[in-house]
Amino acid sequence: MSLRINDTAPNFTAQTTHGSIDFHNWIGNQWAILFSHPKDFTPVCTTELGYMAKVEPEFTRRNAKLIGLSIDPVENHSKWAADIEETQGSAVKYPMIGDTDLAVAKLYNMLPADEAGSSEGRTAATNATVRSVFVIGPDKKIKMMMTYPMTTGRNFDEIIRVLDSIQLTSEFKVATPVNWQPGQDVIIVPSVSDEEAKKQYPDGWKTLKPYLRIVKQPK
Repeated sequence: MSLRINDTAPNFTAQTTHGSIDFHNWIGNQWAILFSHPKDFTPVCTTELGYMAKVEPEFTRRNAKLIGLSIDPVENHSKWAADIEETQGSAVKYPMIGDTDLAVAKLYNMLPADEAGSSEGRTAATNATVRSVFVIGPDKKIKMMMTYPMTTGRNFDEIIRVLDSIQLTSEFKVATPVNWQPGQDVIIVPSVSDEEAKKQYPDGWKTLKPYLRIVKQPK
């Protein structure tokens, strides 16, 4: 069964560079960013893992934890981490899942459920669809997911922007417009009546259409 936004993120137990984890217990009451890679020692992924190591404090500041996954043994991840630090200038401190039996990749629909075999003998090309990012809330629900081709490095600044939007809109009855950045105006969601909006936004808002009401971002 395919995964959708607001589905419960499938739980799993796996070996990581930080030891064995139960995924839901590991998330706890925080947000989680699960991002996957088709194989260790791949060039684009090396740059991605290094960048995430560099910006991890930005996620920590937002009460979010990072966890990577690659279709290779944990021992390989540790060796790869040395290359990442050497070439990208940042040490990977977040855990990396070793998905040698493809279990997590299948669970998250990154590989077909009936895919045979293990990590041994597989190439990055055969694991090409293991290039997804999942944003998961403290309620263990999937809030966002996206998949990139192997040749295109992911924009993790966009993941930070999305996380800011999701956290804001989960607290207030607003939505964020196209290309929104923190601090910019937002949209009052249609489910909020004008009467209710007057209580929440006494300074008023700008009505472009009855369904499109622009207001300053709530604090």
